[in-house]
Amino acid sequence: NEIKSTRLLIQTNEKTPSEPIRNNQTKQAFVLSLSSVHPDTDKIIPVLFRPPAFMPVTLPLVIISSVQRQAKHSLFWQFVFHTYTTAFTLVNGNGTPKAEEYSLQQKQILLGLGAISYSACVGALPLTFMNRYMLKSSLMQLVVRKLLPAPLFGLTSAFTVAMVRSPEFDNGIEVMDRNGKVVGVSKKAGEKAVMETALSRAVLFGTTFFLPEVVVYCVQRARFVKNPRALGPVRIFVVMSVLAGMLPVSFSMFPQCGEIKRADLEPEILSSTEETEFFYNRGI
Repeated sequence: NEIKSTRLLIQTNEKTPSEPIRNNQTKQAFVLSLSSVHPDTDKIIPVLFRPPAFMPVTLPLVIISSVQRQAKHSLFWQFVFHTYTTAFTLVNGNGTPKAEEYSLQQKQILLGLGAISYSACVGALPLTFMNRYMLKSSLMQLVVRKLLPAPLFGLTSAFTVAMVRSPEFDNGIEVMDRNGKVVGVSKKAGEKAVMETALSRAVLFGTTFFLPEVVVYCVQRARFVKNPRALGPVRIFVVMSVLAGMLPVSFSMFPQCGEIKRADLEPEILSSTEETEFFYNRGI
C-alpha cells in the first residue's frame, strides 16, 4: 500500500512542486519506487529481491562460503549463494523479451538451475580435488583456499547472470528513443545489457573474495593481531566493509538505463526512426 501510494504521488506531481516539504516527499517516493517496482513490468518486486536486501542476504553467504574446508559443505553453501544471486538476477532483469513457441519464464528457471548446479560444482571442485588426493602442502593450501576463490566466484557469478538472462540476447529487448517511445526490439541491446550486468557481478564478488584475503594477510605479516582467534572477527569485518563498498560500485558501473548508439543497432530498427541515440533497461 505504501509503494502504491508513493507511485500515485509521483503521478500527481509530475512537475517538481515549489514547497520544500512536498519536494522532499516526492524525492522519497521516487527512490522507493525505483527500489521496489520493476521498470518494465510495473510489478512490485518481492522484498528479498530488492536492491536494499542484496547485501544483508549475500553477506552471511559470502562469509560462510569463504571459510568452508569440507567439499560437501562448500558445495551446499555455494549452491545456496548462487541460488539467491541467480534469482535476484532473474527478478531484476529486463522484462520485455517475448517468445511465442515456449514459456520464457520456464526456460529461464531451467537455465538458472543448470547454471547454479554447475557453478556450485566448479566452486567446490578445488577442495574436492585437494581432499581426495590428500594434498596438504602449504602451496596447495595457498592456491586452493586463498587464490582460487576470488576468480572462481567472479567467473561463476558472471556465468549465472549470462545463462539466466540469455533469452534477452536470444529474443532481444525493447529499445526506446529519448521520449520513451519503443522503436523496436534489439538483440544487440540485449547482449550489451547482459554482458554489462555479468561484468559488474564478476567485479563485485571477485573483489569481495580477493581483497579480504590480501588485508588479512597483511594484518598477519604486520602482527597487528597477536591472537590467532581474533583473525576471524577481523576477516568478517573486512568482508563486510569490502562488500558494502563494492556493492554501489558494481550497481553503478553501467547505468541502469543503458544507452546504445544508432550504428550498433539492427537495420530494421533504424529504418523506422531518425533518432541517433537509443535507451533500454539494463537491469541489475
